[in-house]
Amino acid sequence: MLNLNSKIYVAGHRGLVGSAIMRNLQQRGFTNVIGRTHAELDLLDGVAVRQFFDLEQPDAVVLAAAHVGGIMANSVYRADFIYQNLQIQQNVIGEAWRHGVKHLLFLGSTCIYPREAPQPITEDALLTSPLEYTNEPYAIAKIAGLKLCESLNLQYSTNYIAVMPTNLYGPNDNFDLVNSHVLPAMIRKMHLARLLNENREVELRADLTRRPIPNLDAASASMQQISEALASFGIHASHLDLWGSGRPLREFLWSEDMADASVHILLNVDFKDLCQDHNPIRNTHINIGTGIELSIGELANQIRSTVGFKGEIRWDASKPDGTMRKLCNVDKLHALGWRHKVELPDGIARLYRWYCESI
Repeated sequence: MLNLNSKIYVAGHRGLVGSAIMRNLQQRGFTNVIGRTHAELDLLDGVAVRQFFDLEQPDAVVLAAAHVGGIMANSVYRADFIYQNLQIQQNVIGEAWRHGVKHLLFLGSTCIYPREAPQPITEDALLTSPLEYTNEPYAIAKIAGLKLCESLNLQYSTNYIAVMPTNLYGPNDNFDLVNSHVLPAMIRKMHLARLLNENREVELRADLTRRPIPNLDAASASMQQISEALASFGIHASHLDLWGSGRPLREFLWSEDMADASVHILLNVDFKDLCQDHNPIRNTHINIGTGIELSIGELANQIRSTVGFKGEIRWDASKPDGTMRKLCNVDKLHALGWRHKVELPDGIARLYRWYCESI
């Protein structure tokens, strides 16, 4: 069992979920929580990862590090998504097992499920029909990770639990206009469109300096050049162009809620608890979500209201929608004693405040 002095390694401790998990552990009184930046430890380097485990000998590992992105990045950089995630998982999970680590939490994604899975999606829907093509490489990597954990548990009696979160958002989110997920991307695009609309040049340049976009020097570029660069991302003073039809339904979970669920499971759930009623034993992973969904169009309107953008939202139906519906069944999670706390409207307002304060 873990105690407050146990050494817990959080891989990806600077990211959206990893940073929240580290804070959650520290708030619970854990005094020996460690992390490494990418500059300090490249998780793609198997030798470096082995040397890290040789030196640190952690008692538990939280694998929150991953190569992630939205629908555009998943469509374009398919090889990167499968190769890098398989490498990270193989190195971290493999070295944890080789070094006798008994407790590990692996973070996946609900994109592991089939495109046409019955809704709400139960854990047993895994591998029952084809995946969504746009994120297939990433999903296959995450399926491999959860099956590696499950197989190590069955063969070597480890306690490696895999959790599959729904769409996450929160402090330290990625707001890059190329690689970010839908909710933070919408927040930033609405914010930049509002600044354009209201001619707030100083704030616009500050934003683009803090979070640069490709081929633009915000400090020296003219306003025309800035407007043209933003237009390539669908951002205009009068309107905002967004991908797809706006009809797909999505579920969103506040990252600090995800962290609390993760730590709850790490501290309170054993693999044997997840094996009941399974013969053969499979699909022992756990969905993490709210069980509540809304359309992407409704999400855009909520964000527009929070940000205060007065322009029009235009949908480009020639661009892919991705999976049309992807709602978690969270019965297993609730049975394990955890429910979410932050509802979406409050979370959007919190994240927009955080974004504005971080510029």
